[in-house]
Amino acid sequence: MSTDVVVLGSGYAGAGAVKSLQSSLGSDADLTWISDTDYHLVLHEVHRVIRDPAVQADITIPTRDIADRSTTFVTDTVVAVDTDDQTIELEDAEAVSYDYLVVALGSQTAYYGIPGLDEHSLTLKSLDDALSIHEAVDAASEEATRSEPAQIVVGGAGLSGIQTAGELAEFRDDRRAPLEIHLVEAMEEIFPGHDPSIQGALRERLEDAGVTIHTDDPITEATEDAINFDEGDPLEYDVLIWTGGITGQDALDETALDNQHNRVEVESNFQTSDENVFAIGDSAIVDQGDQPAPPTAQAAWQAAEVVGRNVARAIEGRPLETWEYDDKGTVVSIGERAVAHDVKPALGVGLPVSTFGGFPARNLKKLIAARWIADLIGWNAARKRWSSL
Repeated sequence: MSTDVVVLGSGYAGAGAVKSLQSSLGSDADLTWISDTDYHLVLHEVHRVIRDPAVQADITIPTRDIADRSTTFVTDTVVAVDTDDQTIELEDAEAVSYDYLVVALGSQTAYYGIPGLDEHSLTLKSLDDALSIHEAVDAASEEATRSEPAQIVVGGAGLSGIQTAGELAEFRDDRRAPLEIHLVEAMEEIFPGHDPSIQGALRERLEDAGVTIHTDDPITEATEDAINFDEGDPLEYDVLIWTGGITGQDALDETALDNQHNRVEVESNFQTSDENVFAIGDSAIVDQGDQPAPPTAQAAWQAAEVVGRNVARAIEGRPLETWEYDDKGTVVSIGERAVAHDVKPALGVGLPVSTFGGFPARNLKKLIAARWIADLIGWNAARKRWSSL
């Protein structure tokens, strides 16, 4: 009798898990892959679409190019996970049963209870989000003038916020559009939680790009045309983009799995409180001792390879592997520029380095995206997409 293995999600964690499972599962296992999109999005490059929607063709990979012929793919939205009945409830199709499940549904944007923020802001969690931002900024620039430029505000100066602000600056410069770009961060410095050297380098490049940075003053409310701060004066906007923190997906609202805000708690082997359910990526809080693994693409890539082997081991009754996150460094783009920090040799440089920018950082950023695409569908496809990365 075959064993039914189901993967939920087509992000880094989901697509990576499918690739790993396809090479790890035996012939007596049937693999089903469920996602609400029929493509994998190279999410850490989706900000490029804000400037140029044509880029989307190079940062989306059809799931049919990733899945083996033996893998069943279902395009549908996951509504709920019933661990008692071992079924996945879908929005349109009949429920799908599983023997083993990998939850890789990703996350959604957290608004932290700030009044008006959900209603009045755009987010950047999908391709459609990026296209909506492009359309909104384009429309605002058409209505603006040099004497009254459109005000574009990006809330949250983490990775997504910084890269969004950089891409907006390129949009402004390419089109000579009358835009003023603001990056707002509640903490004392942008890219909070990271080394001061990369924080300073990113600030310098953003300011060189004409981005106005506001820090150390949290947003308390968003109205239809302004954001209010705890201490400072309100900041009016024409377009508000919120790239703040993350929370779990609504599909896990009623889950019986141990979780925090719909992000499933897992051991370092990715097993949940239900031994037949595994979770990785933004859907999971992965035990790593003092701190959980970060909710980053890099962590999801690493985790995906191991979770596939562990599901196969669980089916065979063998001990599971433990996983330890290996931080290989950070690379952040600001438009056509980039900053790299603490990069290890595995990412393509000869020696560990500290913080640097310029041509090496820019090409390293492109290489990271190309490497991921190559892992999924081969180097020839990655080469063809290089100019958009």
